[in-house]
Amino acid sequence: MSETDHGVERRTPPAPSGPIPLRPTRRRVLAAGAGAAALLGVAGRARAATAAEATLPAAAAPEPVVPEPVPAGPAPYASYWFPDSLPAGTPGPGIVWRSLSRWSPEDDPDLAHNTATVPLAQRFTPVPANRTARAGQARIASLVSFAPTAGNPAQGSPTADYYALTHWAYIDELVFWGGSAGEGIVLAPNAPVVDAAHRNGVRVLGNVFLPPVAYGGDLRWTRDLVRRDRLGRFPIAEQLVRVARTYGFDGWFVNAETDGGDSALATRMREFLRALRAAGEPHGLRITWYDAMNSTGRVGWQGALNALNQEFYEDRAGKVADTMFVDFRWTPDTLAASGALADRLGRSRHELWAAVDTESRGWDADVHWDAIVPRSGDHVVSYGFYRPEWTRNHLTDRSPGAFHHADDRFWTGESLDPARPAVEASWRAPATAVADRSTVAGLPFACSFNTGHGLRWYENGEVSSDTPWNHLGLQDRLPGRRWVVDTAGTRPSVTLDFADAWRGGSSLLVSGSLTAPVAVGLHSTRLPLTRGSVVELVHATGPAPVTVEVGVATREPSAPGDPVPYTWLRTGSTGAGAAGAAGWRTARAALAPLAGRTAYALAVRITAPGSTAVAWRLGALSVHDGARTRRPAPPVAPAVDAAARQDGRAWLRLSWRAAGSGPGGRPRHYEVHRVLPDGGRRFLGGTCGTALYLPGVARAGRERAAVFEVRAVDELYAVSAPARTTLPWEP
Repeated sequence: MSETDHGVERRTPPAPSGPIPLRPTRRRVLAAGAGAAALLGVAGRARAATAAEATLPAAAAPEPVVPEPVPAGPAPYASYWFPDSLPAGTPGPGIVWRSLSRWSPEDDPDLAHNTATVPLAQRFTPVPANRTARAGQARIASLVSFAPTAGNPAQGSPTADYYALTHWAYIDELVFWGGSAGEGIVLAPNAPVVDAAHRNGVRVLGNVFLPPVAYGGDLRWTRDLVRRDRLGRFPIAEQLVRVARTYGFDGWFVNAETDGGDSALATRMREFLRALRAAGEPHGLRITWYDAMNSTGRVGWQGALNALNQEFYEDRAGKVADTMFVDFRWTPDTLAASGALADRLGRSRHELWAAVDTESRGWDADVHWDAIVPRSGDHVVSYGFYRPEWTRNHLTDRSPGAFHHADDRFWTGESLDPARPAVEASWRAPATAVADRSTVAGLPFACSFNTGHGLRWYENGEVSSDTPWNHLGLQDRLPGRRWVVDTAGTRPSVTLDFADAWRGGSSLLVSGSLTAPVAVGLHSTRLPLTRGSVVELVHATGPAPVTVEVGVATREPSAPGDPVPYTWLRTGSTGAGAAGAAGWRTARAALAPLAGRTAYALAVRITAPGSTAVAWRLGALSVHDGARTRRPAPPVAPAVDAAARQDGRAWLRLSWRAAGSGPGGRPRHYEVHRVLPDGGRRFLGGTCGTALYLPGVARAGRERAAVFEVRAVDELYAVSAPARTTLPWEP
């Protein structure tokens, strides 16, 4: 079978011996999916087509955008390598072949840009929003390709067209999917993805992809990976642990699909996995093994945990891998047998991810759901989503609003309300089966409903940059349940909206005719309340007057699906414009009457007179103790580390030393602004780390130097005093 994708022919590789796959068109899913990932958006660079790259589904391939030429400048990208040996020939344009065996942090020019800084947050599981979602059973692994292997920006990019996933509440593990024989087969996740995931308690794994021979795979790369040194150690295992610890992510997804091995190679692979786990376990690192190579050393996808692949998951000496991604060839019988074998091994059956292909058809995928998460009875195993970024890739309109509408539909279901799930014939949305989780367990807490991308950047309700952007590290901890709405009247629209915001790129918009009061559930929390605790809202009422109340639940529902028992508090308003911009208001409610209790959930309730049509925005929500008077400590010694100039524009790397902890703790993130000759300020970007790449900064008139300010931002979005540096322009 052959198809065309923008003129590049792609072919399904020869079918392997063994069982016929359940989804014959998906033979290439994991066999070459990482190579396919290499073509997702070429980051402005021409890419030579390789065999491994020729597998991208048409639905996932946007028309390439040809940008203006830029100098070969200092842009940093996510790191990728070969284990040791490099391919023969010459790499394609924009590709750099690197050997992991020779990597060291000291020689890594992109280290500061690729290092995640947000620690992995602890999670808790609230009482589920509906009676079908089950706590402590099925979980979700998500394999996502965010950008090309060789052109994956390390620090966001100036476009809003990005897979800015926000439904972390249902995800347990995210694999940073990518790699190809023409670029590199070991891929480390970039810092923004790791920082966003960690803020929500989700682990992120890098990807080790040993591609099939049909897609350029070479068995010497497998042998390089599992090679021992003269002391019997596995140097690449040690390097993988070193990379994960240095960059700040959580382990590796190991996918060995290069055929031609033997039982001795399989034994060496198992020993390598044991060494990798032994070296990583003290640091909290994890391994997920993909069901491909089996104990014969050949590639034979089982679609099960069974005697042929068990030794890569659990052998006689104990645990080898933490989880296993079960190939798409599974059947109800093989999953049932896999779960039973996991039970006998003393392992959780929910450590098995049953592959669910969403790359091509998304929520129209043909899946035997009862084999994974039956509606009645215990869950058999867990979900393993392959390429859920379909929610973005399949769209004709890829605006942020259209993407989030599709993504909400994918994770929550057709009803768009996890407390009232729709019964769907072909799709079993995660919210209907898997209990959501949260990390909102300490004060201070704030959310500005920023999704990590936008059409503009807002500060205090005003536009401080009109350039589209994405950077997941700036994303807030958003409500996990999108959206639980209670009303006796007509249900209004509740969305994340990008037409206006208080801070960041988006706000929560409630729109429609309010025929009765409307309560919108927000965050599940575990917040200890004191006599000084205050809840604060920044909101814009729009043309119609509304009454706003905040809901605080000091106990959980008695059973899944029961309503959350909120205590409703009227909020006093400081009047229009008091929050900093016309139309936005700050409203506060003291929580002293609830002192000594725990807030288990937060909500808002709005009421309008009659059947008034409203467009009410929530720009920020915070809970904190005492007055917000202290500012974080500023960053130290900002400097331009490298720059390329061309035609009155500059592409540069900026870095600084971390701010001290200050009265509000460590900074949440840093923001960089350009100071214009007239004294105005323009937002250029932000990051959780201490380095940022700034592309295409234009000279303002005939200014002699561009002036940059770096500020630290705390958990309540208070900003520090600025630290300044400059970039001289050439005469």
